[in-house]
Amino acid sequence: MSSAGSEPTLRLTPWAATGLLLVTAAVWGLAFVAQRAGMAYIGPFTYNAARFALGAAVLEAIRRWRGGRASPTTLGRAGWGLGLLVFAGASLQQAGLVFTTAGKAGFITGLYVVLVPLIATLRGQRQTRAVWLGAGLAAGGMYLLSATRDWRLELGDGLVLLSAVFWALHVLAVDHWGTRHDPLTLAARQFWVVAGLSALVALAAEPLSGADLVRAGPAILYGGLVSVGVGYTLQVVAQPHAAPGPAAIVLSLEAVFALLGGTVLLHERLTGRGLVGAGLMLLGMLVAQQAEAPKPTTDRGAA
Repeated sequence: MSSAGSEPTLRLTPWAATGLLLVTAAVWGLAFVAQRAGMAYIGPFTYNAARFALGAAVLEAIRRWRGGRASPTTLGRAGWGLGLLVFAGASLQQAGLVFTTAGKAGFITGLYVVLVPLIATLRGQRQTRAVWLGAGLAAGGMYLLSATRDWRLELGDGLVLLSAVFWALHVLAVDHWGTRHDPLTLAARQFWVVAGLSALVALAAEPLSGADLVRAGPAILYGGLVSVGVGYTLQVVAQPHAAPGPAAIVLSLEAVFALLGGTVLLHERLTGRGLVGAGLMLLGMLVAQQAEAPKPTTDRGAA
């Protein structure tokens, strides 16, 4: 999730900030487990509508408590633009999780950090050799993790990969709009957009019973209150006190926590080939981030 445009109001040591960012990565990584578990009872759009509405309400409450403000002249356009990108990314990711594991989805979603500089090349920005090396490592790892022996990409992994493209576009859009508004206000507005659009699709296409919604309640609460509310707040608090490069690397560990969570809580298993692929993907993400030393504007999929 992105945080820009606010001066830090709390003083933290670099070690304390890194520790909070590590907690954030764990919270976001385990959200993939909650996303997959919730769909045992409800459809992907119903789940997204509930969790993003809950998350937006939490951020609105925190914003009002902090007194965050935004420029009304462009906030509506920014909120809708970012919201549409998050809706596309979250919908594809959630649909992909029907067919793939939480651990694989976490790593594939993390590819957005490699895709950001690659997409930027289409806008005329030149990239370093390290970025291209990172992209190559990530692509090789993606094949080992997700492709079948006949070079065919699994359906769920393909959907999650497509979602990563929208998360990368979202990061670039945040760079454009993020500094013009209070970050909590902008995040809440984009999440309201996602919740509304998801609810419209869910009402039209997904059957729902009150009993199923109750059964999915713990997963919805984690996705909304913990992943969005707690995770986003911790990032906003800690990120201004950490150096951009190390902070981005710590947040990349979200993929590792997704893999650990899927293994321990959902009893998912990766083959040796898959583990090698996951390792190559993580290495590629770290190489690409370290080369660019970017601001970790991560509004990634498990938000």
